[in-house]
Amino acid sequence: MSLDQFFDDTDPYVPSVWGTDIEKERRNRIKLSVAAYTYEVYNESIMSDAEFDQLADKINVQVVTGNELMDDFFREYFSPHTGQWIHKHPDKAKLDDIYVKFFKKKRMKK
Repeated sequence: MSLDQFFDDTDPYVPSVWGTDIEKERRNRIKLSVAAYTYEVYNESIMSDAEFDQLADKINVQVVTGNELMDDFFREYFSPHTGQWIHKHPDKAKLDDIYVKFFKKKRMKK
């Protein structure tokens, strides 16, 4: 699966029911983190406010994903009512890389 497919909920080959609860939580946390980072750092939206709010409400900080650093980060800093938590994200470089590789390119093509 490509990262484009990973982020595309409308891809018919990636049903919304894919994966375990842990995999779904990881995916939601990554998608939400990239969206918050893009908005806070680049002042751009990769999803609507309603989509962001809906996804933020799905985050369950009690789910242990196997990534202790990120699990601790989400338990300590995540808040579904704001994107400010992203400024304390432990891997902003990776979020930036995802934005540049997969979202900035799409914006430049338009």
